[in-house]
Amino acid sequence: MKVVILAGGFGTRIGEETVLKPKPMVEIGGYPILWHIMKIFSKQGFNDFIICAGYKQHVIKEFFADYFLHTADVTFDFTEARSNVVVHHAKTEPWKVTVVDTGYATMTGGRVKRIKEYIGNDSFLLTYGDGVADIDVNSLVKFHNNHGKTVTISAYNAEQRFGVLDISEEGCVREMREKAQGDGGLINIGFMVCNPNLLDYIEGDDVMLEKEPLSALAARGELVARRHDGFWQCMDTIREMKSLEKLWSEGKAPWKIWED
Repeated sequence: MKVVILAGGFGTRIGEETVLKPKPMVEIGGYPILWHIMKIFSKQGFNDFIICAGYKQHVIKEFFADYFLHTADVTFDFTEARSNVVVHHAKTEPWKVTVVDTGYATMTGGRVKRIKEYIGNDSFLLTYGDGVADIDVNSLVKFHNNHGKTVTISAYNAEQRFGVLDISEEGCVREMREKAQGDGGLINIGFMVCNPNLLDYIEGDDVMLEKEPLSALAARGELVARRHDGFWQCMDTIREMKSLEKLWSEGKAPWKIWED
């Protein structure tokens, strides 16, 4: 199953960190948060990635183009009037990475629509390029396959800065709406499983995934939520970036489910 990661946004609320690079390339522990997200999936057997790039998409492409050198010791030998490069102790990942330029200002739904040719007719995983979690992806996929609906989203009880999900006891999403005073707080954190017909609900570049498509699916009873009670954190602000960096530097990063 392919993993689609939305990585094309501007990240304006994280300030100067995104002047020269897109938000998914902001580093935690010396590696882009995009890399952390991919490691979460890879540890659980999902190694085929489609990156929906946009703003400064060349930075993402160049990172993977040089990834082999980033993770190895390298000797550059110019002593015989030619360049001889020797790579030592290379660390490789079992990844296939397709980076797609989905447009500079395309909305999240439009970015998914633009990668239709790379998805084909198979179900796929979909998440945002700025959030990490200790989520059990295989259990999520099994849950999705068992209920047979179009989309499964992961729901998390967080501070009310985001839109709110109204979920029935059976797990069906009855409504997606903006937050209101007194809301208890389940939000969509990404880590979704989608059937390919999701793309039928996306008309073009101006469509936000979180609005028309998912709202339409909720109205049809085709959107199901699976609650995640573990760790999740997005990196939407400088404060959140520093919080994730602190967890990583102290060896307390709950999303680090892989070994060095």
